[in-house]
This record gives sequence, C-alpha cells and structure tokens, in this order.
Amino acid sequence: MIPKKKNVRVPNLYLIGFMGTGKSSAGKWAAKKLKMEFLDSDQQIEATYGSSIRMIFEYEGEAKFRELEKKFIQSGCPETNCLISCGGGLPIPDGMIELLKSKGKVITLDASVDTILERTSEDNSRPLLQTENPKEAIQSLLKKREPKYLLADQVISTEKRNTEQVADEIVQAYLRSIS
Repeated sequence: MIPKKKNVRVPNLYLIGFMGTGKSSAGKWAAKKLKMEFLDSDQQIEATYGSSIRMIFEYEGEAKFRELEKKFIQSGCPETNCLISCGGGLPIPDGMIELLKSKGKVITLDASVDTILERTSEDNSRPLLQTENPKEAIQSLLKKREPKYLLADQVISTEKRNTEQVADEIVQAYLRSIS
C-alpha cells in the first residue's frame, strides 16, 4: 500500500483500545498491507524485561508495568515505519495519549462488552480479568478508559467484522491521515 522507497519514513501507527478488540490480530494484517514493521507493546516489554505481563503485575504491580509501557513508547521502538499494537491500559495514564500522538497516528479499535468478554474468556494471561465476574470487570474498566480511547485520531468498530475487514479499515484510515 505504501510504496517503499529508500529512506521513505512514514509516521508510526499506534492501535489502542480495550483488550480483545483486535489490535494484535488486525494490526498484523494491516502492518503487512502497509509494509510496516509490526510490534506488540506487551510482547516487546516481556522480551526486554524478561518476564510475562502477568508476573510483572503479580510481583511488581500495575504501576511498574505502566512505567515499562511509557519507557517502551518513549525509547523502545523505532521512530517511524511501525504499526504498534498497544496494551489496553497503555494510553490511560496522564500524558500518554499526547505522547502517542506526538510520535504518530493513533487509532482506537472498539467493541462491545459482550464481544470483548467472548474474545477474552479463554485467555488466562489477562491479569485484570482474573476475577470472579470478568464481565463486570470489563464494564468497569471500559467505563474508566473510554474517555481516553475516544481521544484517538480515529475510532474503528470491530463489531461483527472479521480480522481482514478491520485491517482494511485501519489501512484506509491511516492512509487518509497521512495524505
């Protein structure tokens, strides 16, 4: 989609949104179509820190993890030509949306509580959903986070869409934003 010429630098694209909205799955497809490098912030932090997100949360706390996320965005990824799938809580601390926007384009992927629950119900690696009532946890977290998610350059619904359809919309939105 983006013609790759030597030394052509395009702004990074940051996908934000709640867990289970398709940031990683659709992001991989979109990155391939855009000929950009795909990075997942959680995977990058795990590789750099040498511990799983779940273990970081359990032994060092959420504050430490948010610190690692900020550090990754500030200096842990290339400045251009990357599509970065951000952890669901990454854009929430004060100043993070502004930091992301200063470094590239930001798109929120959105889905309903029921869709998120369905997509995440079998995944034990999500520390914030390891509760007796995950639906209630999703509703509560989403209510707190939604105002930040809505500050993105664009919001794309992933409801009743397959991964490729969402990826195509991400590509179109990104290309419109840089033209």
